[in-house]
Amino acid sequence: MTLPRPAAMLRRMTTTVLDLTGLKCPLPALKTGRALAALAPGGRLEVHCTDPMAVIDIPHLVRERGDLLAHTEQSGPRLVFLIEKAA
Repeated sequence: MTLPRPAAMLRRMTTTVLDLTGLKCPLPALKTGRALAALAPGGRLEVHCTDPMAVIDIPHLVRERGDLLAHTEQSGPRLVFLIEKAA
């Protein structure tokens, strides 16, 4: 028998993917900020981008907002950030 999961836990497990590849500074940071503002507390946002400045801008944005940068990955020019919105 499987117990139902609380709605908050299901929301937390959902990850929204934001593909910002090809956009240049300041657009990746601006669009990430807008997406985080629309995200429910506890939600996760996975941001994909290729702008080299994003490696500085997005972590700075996350710290300013009080959210958590859970993971950062770089593969060639592609950067991936996994952000968890604060509760």
